[in-house]
Amino acid sequence: MSKPLTLYTFPTPNGAQPAVLLEELKKADPSLDYSVQRVEFGKGMQKEPWFLKLNPNGRIPVLVDNSRGNFTIFETAAILLYLAQHYDKNHQFWFDPATDPDNYSVMLQWIFFTHGGVGPMGGQAHHFMNVAPDIPYAKTRYLDETKRLWGILEGRLEGREWLAGSGKGKFSLADIKTIPWLIGHKLIGIETLDEWPNVKAWVQRAETREGFKAGLQVGK
Repeated sequence: MSKPLTLYTFPTPNGAQPAVLLEELKKADPSLDYSVQRVEFGKGMQKEPWFLKLNPNGRIPVLVDNSRGNFTIFETAAILLYLAQHYDKNHQFWFDPATDPDNYSVMLQWIFFTHGGVGPMGGQAHHFMNVAPDIPYAKTRYLDETKRLWGILEGRLEGREWLAGSGKGKFSLADIKTIPWLIGHKLIGIETLDEWPNVKAWVQRAETREGFKAGLQVGK
């Protein structure tokens, strides 16, 4: 019998995000279960017709909710919000838009800050540092923009533990969306996070969480 959820993924920053949330949710509710289908980039699986039916953009991750008529979700932010809506009724990792609308809005703002900025710029930095022919302008352009965005995170985390929530904040979808992009900093030529001490402490804080650590291993 199939498990309630199927995650199609690969161990990249985007692939890690729904896996982290699923593992965090499993820690809170062991009855939640999901299966993993590794999508092999090297074999071009993400461009095969069967996968394009799940995501016409040919990108991971994709979540299929087998318990809801095989409802399919692509794009990491959309997957995180879907899982929160349907599988985190107690709002452990998000904020109730009806009773806590301001914190919910702040969480969304940081999710989309990463979805439109930290992620794409980090991805381009990785591409031009590691894959593309040597184009100095492109390397400098995307690395500098990535560092600028990390500086914004550094400012947000001054006196805080997490991106969203009252006081020092609460570990939420905003952190799950963003932190995987920081973990691979060495891949873009940034040896340490020492230049951003608040960001460094934030990443280390997340890495103490069992669910977070487990999620990073999914698909490897």
